[in-house]
Amino acid sequence: MTATSKPASESVVRQHQELLRQLPFSDTRDFDDATRGLIGRRTPNAVTAADGTVLWDNDTYSFLDGDAPDTVNPSLWRQSRLAAVDGLFEVVPGIYQVRGMDLSNTTFVEGDAGVIVVDTLLSVETGRAALELYRQHRGDRPIKAIIYTHSHADHFGGTRGFVSQEQVDDGSVQILAPEGFLEHAVSENVYAGIAMNRRAAYMYGAALARGPQGQVGAGLGQTVSTGTVSLIAPTDIITTTGHEETIDGVRMVFQMAPDTEAPSEMLIYFPDFKALCAAEDATHTFHNLLTLRGAVVRDPHGWANYITETIDLFGDEVEVVFASHHWPVWDNERVRAFLSTQRDLYAYVHDQTLRLMNKGLTGPEIAEEIQLPPSLENAWSAHGYYGSVSHNVKAVYQRYLGWFDGNPASLWEHTPVEQSKRYVDFMGGADAVVAKARESFDAGDFRWVAQVLNHVMFAQPDHAQARELLADTYEQLGYGAENGTWRSFYLSGATELRDGRFGTPTETTAPDVINNLSPTMLFDAIAIQIDGPKAWDEKLSIDIVLTDTDQRYRLWLANGVLTYSGRPQRGTADATLTTTRRSLPMLVLGGLSADNLANSGSELTGDTSVLQRLAAVLDPGDKNFAIVTPD
Repeated sequence: MTATSKPASESVVRQHQELLRQLPFSDTRDFDDATRGLIGRRTPNAVTAADGTVLWDNDTYSFLDGDAPDTVNPSLWRQSRLAAVDGLFEVVPGIYQVRGMDLSNTTFVEGDAGVIVVDTLLSVETGRAALELYRQHRGDRPIKAIIYTHSHADHFGGTRGFVSQEQVDDGSVQILAPEGFLEHAVSENVYAGIAMNRRAAYMYGAALARGPQGQVGAGLGQTVSTGTVSLIAPTDIITTTGHEETIDGVRMVFQMAPDTEAPSEMLIYFPDFKALCAAEDATHTFHNLLTLRGAVVRDPHGWANYITETIDLFGDEVEVVFASHHWPVWDNERVRAFLSTQRDLYAYVHDQTLRLMNKGLTGPEIAEEIQLPPSLENAWSAHGYYGSVSHNVKAVYQRYLGWFDGNPASLWEHTPVEQSKRYVDFMGGADAVVAKARESFDAGDFRWVAQVLNHVMFAQPDHAQARELLADTYEQLGYGAENGTWRSFYLSGATELRDGRFGTPTETTAPDVINNLSPTMLFDAIAIQIDGPKAWDEKLSIDIVLTDTDQRYRLWLANGVLTYSGRPQRGTADATLTTTRRSLPMLVLGGLSADNLANSGSELTGDTSVLQRLAAVLDPGDKNFAIVTPD
């Protein structure tokens, strides 16, 4: 609790009491599953950097005990208690998971002599700690392979905590990934990486204080670690469902599931263990169709169909399903029921959104209208701890119809600041709006208070009473949220209004990620940093010659746009950069500095001023941009 935190309002308390009556809290099977097979845990379970900075500390969630306090939705409290259970667990003999060491899990599948690692957590430091915990209890088995189930950073970022690049290069370790993995892994974390990471700071609440009035968990896991993100490129790409591999005596059957939870994703069945790794397509929550940090909208229709295929392929014999988050489910009947519930959840929300869309309802209207059937509402795994029915419905609408709701009034709206100035003026000025908002706050209409006071903040950001009341409002909305990421968003907004911006605790635009950009992706990453108006009158051209891959590209800057081609071009460029594929990322990491390029062994000939001129029109973004205030 901070000095500025407030107690839960009466309306929030009443809401929680009603939930306690409505939901099946007497069903404790998940608690049995979450603790089943515990072998050992790290004590204390904190991971630090070399300088002592704490990068992960699951012990900060030790307050998650007993009944939910008034300041936490009891359903989210239950989920957070489950997700905070940490340690090394036996799934079945030969398959072990480390949970509670990061947002995600890492899994160890033992073979004849070594071990296969499935997903590697987000950070090198937490990955290394997870490996140490496994080896402490299971021995120093060599890693034979790493499998990336999909292209999100919390499943590959810790790789260098398990293996080195040299082990991969010399063939002693294979790295398997689904088709399209590398392209999606690096593009998602680079192209819009600054904006995504800043929003992810709100989504996961990594900068928030832990506690009943602060961050209690993100629904999918507790939060993200804040260590070093790494990436080693795959050596083997899986492309087809039914593809089989045997590594160190471990048989694996792969199922492709692209454009589900990630653009590049696959599930893995281990027939000798009768165990299914569901990646992130079947977890103990309604997942995101559009994550609040931002991403491409996912396909719930295809997602549901892939789970049907999973049941058809493996449902007759599978005895346990485990995923890259949460805890496993055992026994064939329960596994099939779990997978069917997950499948029906995505299908229902997709189909009902389309039905209501075709009756003329907009995304926000459908979100208020749609109700899950009682069978899904009473299934804990179908609750919106990470995704929510509300924002997933809007994602389905966006996927099919886009941002425009069809109303001409929405076609050319004023910017938020200009809208807010006019709204506040129409409503009688900022003081009048705040006075009326206090009445709505006392009545428990926090959604409305947030809307109107947001206009005051964007019209008059220095209005102290509006800032204070809006922070209190976001806090109450956070207290009431069942969704862990909604709670973190609301409490992050309250924190920044009260204490100032906290920036971006976890960054996925790491050097390892940049180094895996293909040349054309690297050029694209530079192009999106061009300050268009500043570059309107600038014209230049550069030839890029890669000596180790025998590739040549020409880059042009004209009309405020950086373009490129890999085909032979007429005439000569203003300058020529001769380098290697491995050194090329210095264009980004070195800030287009001629000295840095020279230190990397690259050679620049011709008009060497072009790099300075190009660097002068780059706008790299702001990792601390404003969210709840205009600037």
